[in-house]
Amino acid sequence: MVLGRGGYKFQNWAQTYGSTPELYFQPTSAEEVKEILDLARQRSKRVKVVGGGHSPSDIACTDDFMIRMDKMNRVLKIDKDKKQVTVEAGILLTQVNEVLAQNGMALSNIGAVSEVAAAGVIGTGTHNTGITHGILATQVVALTMMSASGEILDCSESVNADIFQAARLHLGSLGVILTVTLQCKAAFHLQEIQLPSTLPEVLDNLDRHLNSSEYFRFFWFPHSDNVSVFYQDATDKPPCSKSSWLWDRFVGYYLLEFLLWISTFIPRLLPGINRFFFWLLFSGGNDRVDISYKVFNFDCLFKQHVQDWAIPIEKTKEAIQQLKSWLERNRQVVAHFPVEVRFAKGDEILLSPCYQRDSCYMNIIMYRPYGKDVPHQDYWSEYEKIMKRVGGRPHWAKAHTCTRKDFEKMYPAFGKFKTIREKLDPTGMFLNTYLEKVFY
Repeated sequence: MVLGRGGYKFQNWAQTYGSTPELYFQPTSAEEVKEILDLARQRSKRVKVVGGGHSPSDIACTDDFMIRMDKMNRVLKIDKDKKQVTVEAGILLTQVNEVLAQNGMALSNIGAVSEVAAAGVIGTGTHNTGITHGILATQVVALTMMSASGEILDCSESVNADIFQAARLHLGSLGVILTVTLQCKAAFHLQEIQLPSTLPEVLDNLDRHLNSSEYFRFFWFPHSDNVSVFYQDATDKPPCSKSSWLWDRFVGYYLLEFLLWISTFIPRLLPGINRFFFWLLFSGGNDRVDISYKVFNFDCLFKQHVQDWAIPIEKTKEAIQQLKSWLERNRQVVAHFPVEVRFAKGDEILLSPCYQRDSCYMNIIMYRPYGKDVPHQDYWSEYEKIMKRVGGRPHWAKAHTCTRKDFEKMYPAFGKFKTIREKLDPTGMFLNTYLEKVFY
């Protein structure tokens, strides 16, 4: 019998949301997961499954039962012929990356953070960049899931196909993901070239940039026209890192945290801080080569508030120019760098922000230096208004103010997903406050 414990306090990585579940479980098998669901059904309790807890929103919070899958973290099968790996849902991508590298394989794209669980990383629509690459969930070719009734469902494009297209971005609302099978490729190195540019140059030549690199993204430094462009492409070159640059970057970011803390007392310093750090860390460019996942990953050094929306790719210039103009008209509002702009290929996953359209992700950040909160609501509110005007859809893991009425307009397949959800979970076992706002 799996035992739950009381008194556990959950807090997400950014320390912006938390909860105290009545009972906290760490099952080691599907049989134990079923025991937890049976107990929840008997006591009329809801169940929330949590992975790495990295989502900067309240999507993982609950006052009822919480399941952390970190003890179901095995690699179950490696198929070198098909270049596929099957893993338990609670395994972190850090472990997956290492195991794949040992077997001459790699994921074709991963996000900036690998301290995330396999089921969680697909559950909220994690993405990176590359207009020929979809969100990470598009690399899932099969999965198994336990429904509220305790039934285990095999899902793929040929088995339970409708459920599969819902479960690849499940929000934790359909059941408990048990295993995930990921499509991989041969291991590869990436060369990252970082170059300074300007916002007008990048926006006026966006198609050229997109076609110049497999994994193109850029940082825009608000209160300026400064932009840092990143090209990442597969290469046969051996790993080569500029240790002095990496050291300067590490030291520079801790200097940044100190200056951002000072700016919370003197906000007018912030535009100058943005320009200074562009000059210090990004104006000279950089070139490095490393194993693919080490280049994809990016150290999130500070706690932060984050918003990230996917907009139609043709609206990229319009949206950024609107945000820039608003900041220029409202100089009392300060914005931390970077505005990170990435791109993803369209897909057929029901609740994917990239559903049936190639998309631009426009990510804004307000750092919380030394854990101190910063005034961000005016910035957040205007950003959301702009995103909605240009047809945007919010990243599911990030905090936003959208409700069911918004999602019904944003997602053509929202009704289909909701029907599947209610069939699999008719009593609402897997709902929480966040999901009630989404669906009801």
